[in-house]
Amino acid sequence: MKTLTEAGLRSDCPINTALEAVGDAWSLLIVRDLMFKGRKTYREFLEAEEGIASNILADRLQRLEALEIISKTRDPADARRYVYRLTEIGIDLAPMLVEMILWAARHFETGAPHEIIREMTSYRVRFLRMVRKQWEDIARA
Repeated sequence: MKTLTEAGLRSDCPINTALEAVGDAWSLLIVRDLMFKGRKTYREFLEAEEGIASNILADRLQRLEALEIISKTRDPADARRYVYRLTEIGIDLAPMLVEMILWAARHFETGAPHEIIREMTSYRVRFLRMVRKQWEDIARA
């Protein structure tokens, strides 16, 4: 487990720690892309609809890797590229992301498919188990 000094956090408050680790929009969107959208390369993150700048993307990937939320390995198909994956710490963000999705869908018009929202709402535990199983299958590959 990383210490606050290693992670460069301002305090040991759990909310501060979580916000400094993944509280900016770009970090959460990268985690979302890895968890729900199947994106895994720098180029795929750049092509996301939100339009992240390349320097910000590089910074956030580096920070998420330093915090051990993601890992990167060489792409076996093209050694010039890296493939990013969620770590165990990263996949543990799934319940928080689901809650954020449900909160947004409850209060705003979103692009989330209604059937996914219904599944997340009605079968939350099963949905989270499925997300973890998909992650485990990817991690084993």
